[in-house]
Amino acid sequence: MSRVIDIEVVVFDVLGTLVDEPRGLRTAIADAVPASTGASVDELLITWQRHVELEQQRIGQGERTYANTEIIDREAAERVSDLAGLGDPVVIARLATAAERLPAWPDSVAGLNRLAQQFAVIGLSNASRSTLLRLNTTAGLRWHQILSAETVEAYKPAPEVYQLAIDTAGYPPERVLMVAAHAWDLRGAQASGMRTAYVQRPVGDPPTGSDAFDWQFDGLDELVDAFTTR
Repeated sequence: MSRVIDIEVVVFDVLGTLVDEPRGLRTAIADAVPASTGASVDELLITWQRHVELEQQRIGQGERTYANTEIIDREAAERVSDLAGLGDPVVIARLATAAERLPAWPDSVAGLNRLAQQFAVIGLSNASRSTLLRLNTTAGLRWHQILSAETVEAYKPAPEVYQLAIDTAGYPPERVLMVAAHAWDLRGAQASGMRTAYVQRPVGDPPTGSDAFDWQFDGLDELVDAFTTR
């Protein structure tokens, strides 16, 4: 099938697509605030996620100088700590590195390994280079190459992030496939000329009726089965 569709390189989003980011953050918050209830952990998680989303948007809109995810995560951890009444700097410092310990989805490691036998496989993430190094080790993710948006000092869906992947792939964008569980991410890739495949995850951003991605799959195994020969 790979020759028919003429895809040479498969590029994966990481956070949410290959690792369960909300579950990993929720676990880190619960560990930092052991007396918290499930509901209070969820509230703190929302605080964390809103801060990260807002700051990345501000950077994208030119309202803030670029700061990598380690800095923004540290800010989020401090906000959560303030709300939870945490004062131990060691606990706060560990909480700030929660993104380094996110669990992989059950099908991620095997799926990447299968695809890598027939395609060049690249990771493309908003996470910082250092965070990705540690996350890949913890989650067991293996790549031909991993790229951080930190390289171009921008955050997806900025076009320069997708161009980084296209330039690294060394093929025309229509021969490079972007895989993500987030429709907003795929829209950015599509605007850069890349082919697109949506993979459903419980924490993703599903397509709307106006989205026209090249493929949609219920899970990573379904995508791998469609794109590889046995």
